[in-house]
Amino acid sequence: MRKTYVYRNGEMVEKHTTYTESVAPMVMNDIQPYKSMIDGTMIQSRSKHREHLRDNGCFEIGNEKMETKINPPSTEKRREVLRAQLDNMSHDQANQIMQSLRNDSRNYTSHRK
Repeated sequence: MRKTYVYRNGEMVEKHTTYTESVAPMVMNDIQPYKSMIDGTMIQSRSKHREHLRDNGCFEIGNEKMETKINPPSTEKRREVLRAQLDNMSHDQANQIMQSLRNDSRNYTSHRK
């Protein structure tokens, strides 16, 4: 049995709620049979459920892998995007960006000395 202590009025006292740690393995019940919404077949077990989802290209919400795959734009596409952005920019906006880049460059090189 494990005891828990708390501070009360500046001194440590035993908390009266105790619990026991279980050393037995945890066992999860199998799922109840259900009718698939994909094709109407009866799914009888957790393994059949996983297999059925995998075979039909489905996944459970909350169990999916969170992978972000971003394909970098091709060089030509990137140039087109940059040209379009520059075309839509005023002379003052371009000068502000250039000044900001110069300042960043100065700050960066001064730290490396």
